[in-house]
Amino acid sequence: QVQLVESGGGLVQAGGSLRLSCAASGSIVRINTMGWYRQAPGNQRELVASITSGVSANYADSVKGRFTISRDDAKNTVYLQMNSLKPEDTAVYYCNAYILSFTGTRAYWGQGTQVTVSS
Repeated sequence: QVQLVESGGGLVQAGGSLRLSCAASGSIVRINTMGWYRQAPGNQRELVASITSGVSANYADSVKGRFTISRDDAKNTVYLQMNSLKPEDTAVYYCNAYILSFTGTRAYWGQGTQVTVSS
């Protein structure tokens, strides 16, 4: 059984910062690409940022230059540092990871963490 647990969401004023964390646990052999998605009310879930096992990062245009994704493979954890937050960043943020476990490779999702940016 593999689980992803997110933390770090909350309420922040525009221009502020938050750091999200997502820790994977369970019968993990290897973690491949990890990423963060978000979903605002009435919108589809969208990719915010992803990072490969080779530490190559990819960002949505809307967050480039403001958000930074990183990972600590010793802790099976991915982070999202969010700076210069805007009200339009308000959404539920979900962690995603492609994980090889004892039962094979599949995508896993966290439960989501709310980020609210006030103007």
